Amino acid sequence: MSELLDLPWHEAQAQASPRELVDASLRAIETRDESVHAFLHVNADARGDGMPLAIKDNIVTTDMPTTCGSRILSNFTSPFDATAIARLRANGASFVGKTNLDEFAMGSSTEHSAFGPTRNPWDLSRVPGGSSGGSAAAVAARMVPAALGSETGGSVRQPAAFCGVVGLKPTYGRISRSGLVAFASSLDQIGIVTKTVRECAELLGVIAGADPLDSTSSTQPVDDYAADLASGVRGLRFGVVREAVERLEGEVRANFDEALNVLRGGGAIIEDARVPAISYAIAIYYIVANAEASANLSRFDGVRFGHRSERSKTLDDLYFHSRGEGFGAEVKRRIMLGTFALSSGYYDAYYGRAQAVRATLRGQFADAFARFDFLLTPTTPEPAFKIGAKTDDPLSMYLSDIFTAPANLVGIPAIAVPSGFSAEGLPLSLQLMAPHFGERALFRAAAFFERETEYWKRKPR
Repeated sequence: MSELLDLPWHEAQAQASPRELVDASLRAIETRDESVHAFLHVNADARGDGMPLAIKDNIVTTDMPTTCGSRILSNFTSPFDATAIARLRANGASFVGKTNLDEFAMGSSTEHSAFGPTRNPWDLSRVPGGSSGGSAAAVAARMVPAALGSETGGSVRQPAAFCGVVGLKPTYGRISRSGLVAFASSLDQIGIVTKTVRECAELLGVIAGADPLDSTSSTQPVDDYAADLASGVRGLRFGVVREAVERLEGEVRANFDEALNVLRGGGAIIEDARVPAISYAIAIYYIVANAEASANLSRFDGVRFGHRSERSKTLDDLYFHSRGEGFGAEVKRRIMLGTFALSSGYYDAYYGRAQAVRATLRGQFADAFARFDFLLTPTTPEPAFKIGAKTDDPLSMYLSDIFTAPANLVGIPAIAVPSGFSAEGLPLSLQLMAPHFGERALFRAAAFFERETEYWKRKPR
């Protein structure tokens, strides 16, 4: 029955009952996850009438723990479901487990989890990307047909790229953030990881929409996201973001050029696009995200929930020891950087300036979309790297998000779709970006590329 998980979801549904599909997923996890370590918790009692799903462990559920990959929340179970979870439950979904992540979603490799790293199913010596590495690895290893992840600077698209699957970051506000544990509130979003574009489009239709529990959710009507998947790309205009790709070389550049030829073969119009401020995106991102993280993570203080130190004699001791014992090194680094950026005398020089350049970037993207239906880059600057290769070099790790962070800063939808393989057999990926609430068109273009290449059919051994 495990071969059911190799099929597109609509085909698997036609061949087996919901119970058989959930059982197939649970058996695949039991067989394959010992080496991959995609899951932090497996729900052996999963029931439902729909798709078996994995959930990133920073999205709260009532029937499984939510640890955020951190010891500070190692025993926490939420009293309520995230809105996205509630909508999936109402649609009959079965939640078979919670997936591993970089602690509090702070990382690009899933090496910063307090519970050990996840490994890339294509090569167990390499990272799956992050921070949604567990979700991407679970889908790539055919343990589940789909998973939820979260995005702050590329944490769905980058691991999807490293693992050879589809990863969507929707428009900011398209999916409710209620129940997503906050990292950086102006950037955070729930995203979707699937084998195919159609599965991604259909899942977005279930969980998208306004939510009174999230004031940042949009009242824009939910579209029929799968309606145009067969329409092709003839006559559509694609802009190649030259400032992002002009220094690219080697197999990533060659693969990107091949992807452009696939689109041209379908009648797409491809020209250069100008977004000069994109070169500042990583600098903007790591100031804004860390500043917001410093504020959001102040709630983990040993008082209300989570880890409480036994060594505390005073209130200051309680804060100091609980946070010191509960948070890992990367989370501490980002809190300190964010606190510095917000401190008296530095706010305008760092956070204020970063927000000003962010506004410039938003304007340049708007100008580009006045000419183009889509903007294109590779999803990542390189294939998956070796575990441990960048843990001592945070800046090198941060640059893994160089192509993905701009979409989060601007709030536009973006999708990663498999585009081939490196000489070592590692997945490569194409990123397509669309204007705000352009998900339906984004799925149309991605589905064309997927049909022409069929890379989704290949799986790890």
